[in-house]
Amino acid sequence: MTDLAITIQDLRYRYRGEKTPALKGITLAVERGEFLVLMGASEAGKSTLVASLNGLIPHYHRGKMKGEVVVLGRNTQEYSVAQMAEVVGLVFQDFEAQLFSTNVELEVAFGPENFAVPREEIARRIDESLSYVGLEAFRHRSPSTLSGGQKQKLAIASVLAMHPQVLAMDEPTTDLDPISKLGIFEITNELRKRNDITLIVVEHETEEVLNADRIALFHEGELIKVGPTREMLEDVALLESMGVMPLGIPRFFKTMGFEKPPLTVEEGVNAFQERGWRISDAKYEAMVAAEKADLAKLKKPLIQCRDLKHTYPNGVEALRGIDMTIMQGDMVAIVGQNGSGKTTLAKHFNALLMPTEGEVLVHGEPTEKQGVFKIGQTVGYVFQNPDHQIFSETVFDEVAFSLRLRKLPEAEIKERVAEALTAVGLAGMEEDDPFSMTKSGRQRVAVASVLAARPEVLILDEPTTGLDYAEQRGLMDMVRRLNQEGSTIIFVTHHMWVVAEYARKVYVIKDGKMFLEGTTREVFAQEDKLKEAFLRPPHFVQFSNRLGKTLLTPEELIQCLDDA
Repeated sequence: MTDLAITIQDLRYRYRGEKTPALKGITLAVERGEFLVLMGASEAGKSTLVASLNGLIPHYHRGKMKGEVVVLGRNTQEYSVAQMAEVVGLVFQDFEAQLFSTNVELEVAFGPENFAVPREEIARRIDESLSYVGLEAFRHRSPSTLSGGQKQKLAIASVLAMHPQVLAMDEPTTDLDPISKLGIFEITNELRKRNDITLIVVEHETEEVLNADRIALFHEGELIKVGPTREMLEDVALLESMGVMPLGIPRFFKTMGFEKPPLTVEEGVNAFQERGWRISDAKYEAMVAAEKADLAKLKKPLIQCRDLKHTYPNGVEALRGIDMTIMQGDMVAIVGQNGSGKTTLAKHFNALLMPTEGEVLVHGEPTEKQGVFKIGQTVGYVFQNPDHQIFSETVFDEVAFSLRLRKLPEAEIKERVAEALTAVGLAGMEEDDPFSMTKSGRQRVAVASVLAARPEVLILDEPTTGLDYAEQRGLMDMVRRLNQEGSTIIFVTHHMWVVAEYARKVYVIKDGKMFLEGTTREVFAQEDKLKEAFLRPPHFVQFSNRLGKTLLTPEELIQCLDDA
């Protein structure tokens, strides 16, 4: 008989006040020691399912539940959340909500202390958990001083310290750099092998899930399909139809007529070579030349950093002499590992932060002379978390706020709000409450509120975090249209496929210094250097690099194939 860790039978759930059920009759069995990934677009029901594993549903969230969930012999309706926590560890999507202690060490100790684990064992678990996530050096720091990615690692460490038999993680890698993402999945794999942990992970990034045993695909509260990872990732059309990003390698080979496409870089290279395909040097060189000619048209420096240094009041030296120039009309990505200084750098561009040493020029004038109010009319900044900048009761008032602050005529305010909401696809939602919208919706409201000021420069800090594939594409397509209409776009991101498909230039920051810069193609060609900065190109770009040319998308490779 199969040893089951989780049995879910005809699970239905509707949140209080909602007309549409979040889950519509889910039946699923998970074996002990299995690694199962839940995928699907936003609002598919993945987080609701995870919340049902440790009793948050039905005991904490308000709503109506039917069916049953049994985890390691415990029926969640009969056991309290505290009792379920003895066997189920949960890392929330909103990981910051899990952190409340005054330092990292105390945060990790909290769970074991509540389970009356002996003091010596707690000390051992603190060392073990911080070592797993690479935060040993931060044990005496306050969680509030950590970067977003470091906080995410701390949330994972605090759950690992409780030694759960079932570990459920709701998008555990959203805020992490590419190498740290791999690290989290390596950690979970090691834990599973060593301690027979059953692992349930909600994940949007398909590259990260190749080592999973199975994938369960959700859509609008229904379980559409569950199957072995390879079988699920080969079905490019199904993934796309469900709002999940397919891998670039199988997408290319599917387009080329493969019924069972390769998934990994190694498999892709072998299949390409076996077919005898070749990349045309002439076509590739023509494409690169056209790209460089296009960039050469950008002649006016807009933002310049000269030996920029920034030290925070707590003594953390975040920037250590940055020199860079962003040209008017460009679309650039700033990338680097967690805590490398990316957001600190971006906040200097609109005077949210001022240099400790060196200077930042906007249109040739130092930011210190212009001030945040004046620069705000030129440089708009959309924060990583839209909830950090949204506060009005209606979408219209939120988007109109900065315009009213500048005392523009009401007729012009109405015109600008309408223009901004149309640009982000929210026309007709003026009277909606922003706080009742999805993360994607709130992100769009935040972008619209900045667009309404008609800035020349739009800075987006991690614009795609927490969004599903379709929402990420929608937002970045909109931003690219703004760039094509003349806006200069700067975005900070960990999503390398977004960089590959949307950035024209890339700046890589490492330990507060400029580490690499160039066109996206030039930067992604340097895989070894990127690895030093805790970055790696998307699988598809790694695949093309192995073929001898740096191609950023399947479409580029098809365009460059030799006809002979």
